[in-house]
Amino acid sequence: MPTVHDFSARTIDGQDRSLADFKGQVLLVVNVASKCGFTPQYAGLEALHRKLAGRGFAVLGFPCDQFGHQEPGDEAEIRDFCKLNYDVSFPMFAKVEVNGDGAHPLYQHLKSQAKGILGSESVKWNFTKFLVDRDGKVVRRYAPNDRPDSLEQDIAALF
Repeated sequence: MPTVHDFSARTIDGQDRSLADFKGQVLLVVNVASKCGFTPQYAGLEALHRKLAGRGFAVLGFPCDQFGHQEPGDEAEIRDFCKLNYDVSFPMFAKVEVNGDGAHPLYQHLKSQAKGILGSESVKWNFTKFLVDRDGKVVRRYAPNDRPDSLEQDIAALF
């Protein structure tokens, strides 16, 4: 069975990056957006990333414009927004689709491994979070309204 480490994605700077680069780290994979009511979660995601990075943790941000056109910018605009407003230092990737026929293969995998409410696979909104263990196995899905700081105990349990 594939793991998250078997996928790759384009970074926000246009480089292909294998997620195998993150082997041995606990990951929180999040579909993000700049103009969403949950956008302030960037601050909490960045705080988690900075606090736990030394223990082998990373947040991976995947901008997505599939929900209410809340991520209208291109990669340069998204990168600048994140840096200027939230001083984001965690890895950011190019804009992806998380649902439908064009869903990124990583998101197809994440959704199949950690279903949502009532067994649904589709991502319901921006800032849906997937927790991945050090071996690349998807452990859990969190709803958009689950605040990043509320996940710290679950993350720490995987170290």
